[in-house]
Amino acid sequence: MTEVGKDPSIATEADLDVLREQLDRVPRGVVGIGARCVCGRPTVVKTAPRLEDGSPFPTTFYLTSPPIVKACSTLEAEHVMEDFNDLLANDEEVAVQYQAAHHDYIERRLELGDVPEISGVSAGGMPTRVKCLHALVGHALAAGPGVNPIGDRALAMMEERGMWSAHRCSC
Repeated sequence: MTEVGKDPSIATEADLDVLREQLDRVPRGVVGIGARCVCGRPTVVKTAPRLEDGSPFPTTFYLTSPPIVKACSTLEAEHVMEDFNDLLANDEEVAVQYQAAHHDYIERRLELGDVPEISGVSAGGMPTRVKCLHALVGHALAAGPGVNPIGDRALAMMEERGMWSAHRCSC
């Protein structure tokens, strides 16, 4: 839990303990918390673009909370990515927004450091396809509504189906 008045994006020792519990391993490359549950526990971790061992790591926003990870996995198992890919192919406005989300992701990662090996690479299949809802939902939660149209749509599906909600604790 973060203390009242403290920056919620800063990862505390307590957050690192929660992340270890959520991931069932020691988290790598943590530079902050991208989003939190309403109870204050981490939901999305911000990860360095280069890990401690020197390897590039393009997944800047990584879902950690088991309930939302499970909700994303369920949607992926139901092949909703195919529907989202059809949407991208047939809705020019959504495709333009998704392209902008790709650039937003890269800009946010560049704030953490420039890693030439992953230059121009975002996550989740951006900018032309939907490959990993976990990455897109993580970005949508970290960036806020209106930045990643596919992540926002996946979050709306989870909410509508009672799978996960940003408005209630499921920790």
